[in-house]
Amino acid sequence: MDDCVFCKIASGQIPTKKAYEDDVLIAFNDISPKAPIHILVMPKFHIASVNDIQNIDDALLGKILKLIPKLAAMLEIDMSGYRVVINCGENGGQSVDHLHFHLLGGRVLTWPPG
Repeated sequence: MDDCVFCKIASGQIPTKKAYEDDVLIAFNDISPKAPIHILVMPKFHIASVNDIQNIDDALLGKILKLIPKLAAMLEIDMSGYRVVINCGENGGQSVDHLHFHLLGGRVLTWPPG
């Protein structure tokens, strides 16, 4: 998608500090962190939201969910704990219409989140 900021990050048009990258996924620091560690994990190709996931995306979702604990271990928050969040839609807090997972940690995370 031409006007999607996350697609531009994934393609390298917008530079970012990457925590991970392969041919399908990219993970990078959130520019407005809500915790000492706040990484966004997303597919490089455009899927607007959880509502737009198709059966063909099953392997992609598995890859994302397997990557997150590896990132948590790399960032040394795997043992202390972390939170994974997916926002969907405006009322759900999704500010960029590109499927992404928030990996948050590095402090005690309270509940409810707000």
